This record gives sequence, C-alpha cells and structure tokens, in this order.
Amino acid sequence: MTAPAAATSPGLLERLGLHRPELRAWAMYDWANSAMVVVVMTTIFPIFFSEFASAGRDGDQATQDLALANSVAMAIVAVLAPILGAISDYSSSKKRFLGISMGIGVAAVTAMFFIEQGDVGLAATLFVIAIIGATGSFVFYEALLPHIASKAEMDRVSTAGYAIGYLGGGLLLAINLAWIMQPGWFGFPSGDDLTPAQASLPARVAFLSVAVWWIVFSIPLFRRVPEPPRMLEADEGISGSALKGAFVRLGETLRELRGYKQAFLMLLAFLIYNDGIQTIIKMAVVYGESIGIGDNDLIAAIMIVQFVGIPFSFLFGMLAGVLGAKRSIFLGLVVYTGISILGYFMTSATHFYLLALLVGAVQGGTQALSRSLFASMIPRHKSGEFFGFFSVFEKFAGVFGPLIFWFTIELTGSARNAILSVILFFAIGAILLAFVKVEEGQRVAREAEAETRPVAA
Repeated sequence: MTAPAAATSPGLLERLGLHRPELRAWAMYDWANSAMVVVVMTTIFPIFFSEFASAGRDGDQATQDLALANSVAMAIVAVLAPILGAISDYSSSKKRFLGISMGIGVAAVTAMFFIEQGDVGLAATLFVIAIIGATGSFVFYEALLPHIASKAEMDRVSTAGYAIGYLGGGLLLAINLAWIMQPGWFGFPSGDDLTPAQASLPARVAFLSVAVWWIVFSIPLFRRVPEPPRMLEADEGISGSALKGAFVRLGETLRELRGYKQAFLMLLAFLIYNDGIQTIIKMAVVYGESIGIGDNDLIAAIMIVQFVGIPFSFLFGMLAGVLGAKRSIFLGLVVYTGISILGYFMTSATHFYLLALLVGAVQGGTQALSRSLFASMIPRHKSGEFFGFFSVFEKFAGVFGPLIFWFTIELTGSARNAILSVILFFAIGAILLAFVKVEEGQRVAREAEAETRPVAA
C-alpha cells in the first residue's frame, strides 16, 4: 500500500504569485510598460520638455503646458476606456486591443527622438499620445488578471506585477541616467561646446530605449497569456457589430452597477484615497523643490522609491494572505497619513529620503491590492468594461488633490499646510472602504459567472 504523499509547503515562486508561465508572462508586461511610466511620464521627459522642447519659454508656462498635456491625455483615456473595454469583452479581443494601444504608445515614444529645440507643440502632442497608449494598454492588461489567477492567487499575482514593474522601470531609468550624466562614457558627444541636438542626444536615445524595452518585454504576454473566451449568455439578444454590442453591454453594465454594490463602493473608496496617493506622487518633487531640496537629491529619492517598492510589493502580497487585502490597504493608508504628517515637518534632504523609503514601502502594494480586490468582486466575462470603469476612476484620481493643494497654498500661503490637507483623502477613502463587504461582493460576482458559458471556438 502506497503511503500518502507528504504535504509540501508552497515554493518561492508560488508565494510570490509567479508559479505558472502565464502568471510570469502577465507580470512581465508591467516590467515592459513601467519603463515608459518612469522614464517618460515621471522623470526624464518632463525635464527634457522644460529645458529643451520649451527652450526660450517661461518656466511656469512650460509647467502649465505639461500639466495641460497630462490632463488632456487622462480625459481622453477616461472617456474611451469603458467603451473599448466593452468592445474587447464583446469581441473577445483583449490582447488585440492591448497590442494596438501599446503600438500607439511605442510609436509616439519613438517619434520623441526627432523633437527639436523649441518644438513644444510636437513634444506635447507626442506626450499625450504616449500616455494614451500606455494607460490604454493597461486597461486590457488589468482585465486579463481575473482570467489567469484564482481568487486565492489574485492578491499575490497583482502585487508581483507591481514589484516586477518597479524593477524593470528602475533598471532602465538607472541605465538612462548613467548615459545622460556621463555621456562620454557611452560614446555620446560630451563637453562644453555642444549643439542643442548633441546635448539632447542622450535623452532622445533614452526615449528610443523605452520603445525597444516596451516591445521586447511584452512578447511573453502575447505568447503565453490566453485570450479569454467570449461568454454566450452575456451577449444573448445582441446582434450587429462589435461596436453596437459594446454600447449595449456598456449600458447594461451601468444599470447593473446596482447589483454589484460592493464593487462600486470599492471604486468610490479607491477614487478618493488614490487621489491622495496620486497627489503625493505628483507634488512630491515640486514640494521638495519649494523647501530647498536639490535636484540630485530629488532624482535619488525617485530611484529609492523604485527599488524599495520591489520587495515591499511582494511583501504586501504575502501580507494580504494573512490579513486580507482590505486590511492591508488600511495599513497602507495609515502609512500614507504618517507620510503627510512627516512631510509637514520636513526640513532636509535626509527627511526627503526617509519619506521616499516610506512611499516605496506602501505605494505599489496599496495600489496592487486595490486592483486585485476590485477584480475579485467583478464577473470575469465583464472584466474589460469593469476595468474600463476602474480606469476612469483611476484617471480622475489625482485631479482634486492637486486642486486642494493649490487652494490651500492660496488660502494659507504655506505648502506645508497643503501637504497636511492630503490626509483628508486618506481618511474619507478609508471610511468608505470600511463599508465594503468583500465576501458579499465576491459571492455576487461568482453567481453572475455561473449564469454564463463560453462560446465554442
């Protein structure tokens, strides 16, 4: 008689949420896309835009131009995301739409190489298109998550994606900064008498490297992650084109939100507390400059956030397995509240580095668990359109925080008071999150799935 097999503890890859090829391939797209987010959206392009593309213009005007470009891009994605998400569900084409969005973003980033000094119009236009491509592709990327990960795996897989994204974005940023700061070491023109085109070459090549990185490291997703099937009952009674079917389903989803009360409440909570998170991300450098933190210290702090975020994103995934995703998000919001308080008293670069450590510890984990918690409370056959709505709420997050930040400075004359005002978003978001009944939301979503069946290939 054969003895029963001994129970084995989960291996490292399973604890990290990377134990199957399709899970690793899915997470690698975060590695690919994060290069665009870190290099173009956050670090190198904004400086390039201000100092090169906007040469001869007032610095405040350049800042306003870039802010307007950000707002236009997010508004476009917010409008298109639910529609395209519904089309991808109806036509079973999430990967196709992901590829199209990525291609648009890659083309825009590649074209940034040809921006000339003072060409602010082209620079702003390409920046808008690049953001639309990158954030649009993430709608379809995130919509794949509930199709490849089980309920028990979702938190770990989602946080693994963020962790790998931090690593990929941080590595390429480090490489790019090396050749921008020491161009001669890498064969770029160097010295004091460079033409504008020569001086800007390292930064423009950095944009090309983002395009190549984005394409190469997205290949595993397209090869390994299967396209989710179209669900028959979800589309019964709908005829005509995919566009018509998408609008019909989108209308149904808006009406059905009453039946997914917990997922919708989660969206509202996420909208508010993520507004606080995005405000800290967007205003940290400006706030640091306003109190005298040097540029080198600011760049170093960004690198700290990237690399500290790697282990802590994995840690949050494991923590969710013990505390649950909801409690782990609460922990992140408590830390963010402490960050705002510490920011009020900050006076030196050392303090800024400490805040960077704290942000890196909670930023990826809090956002990743928000994604996976929402994914667990939606029916998989509507994941594209539901994550389209998730994207809308995500894009609107960060609009109100900076406005309150600006208003507080206008009212009190102090940026320190403004950093304290962000606590309001964490408090209100946490209160709404407390009312989310996770198990009820998951039960409703699974019951909806049980009523559907996949269309035969």
